[in-house]
Amino acid sequence: MKILHVGCSPLTGAIFAGKILKDGRTWAAGKEDVTIEALVAVAQHVVNFGKPVEISRADGTGVEYRITVEHVKA
Repeated sequence: MKILHVGCSPLTGAIFAGKILKDGRTWAAGKEDVTIEALVAVAQHVVNFGKPVEISRADGTGVEYRITVEHVKA
């Protein structure tokens, strides 16, 4: 079973979900643009978490990203 991969295009900023070929870098046929769905899911996750979400640097030297969400009511 192939693992689902999610990635952001460096050219367009679109977020894609799909399968990756054996080389570990090339998208297989059938990738889909899931930008809006991914952003909404992250926003909901952060709101449910109750505080900003921090993502550490891969080398463990500190925080690389801090995600905050402001819920805007119409």
